[in-house]
Amino acid sequence: MHAVSTRGGLTAERQQFREELRLKAAERFAQGEASPVIAEDLLVSVRSVQRWLGCG
Repeated sequence: MHAVSTRGGLTAERQQFREELRLKAAERFAQGEASPVIAEDLLVSVRSVQRWLGCG
């Protein structure tokens, strides 16, 4: 049986994981960390961080 995808091809579990990354990125950005540092630590692209934070 396959997991049902509802958004962007992501399963519910994967959506939750990505949301947690977005929240971590937002918290760190609010503390003054730069997008490239956040991206490297979270193992995502700088562009993803910028999209999540609405700054790019």
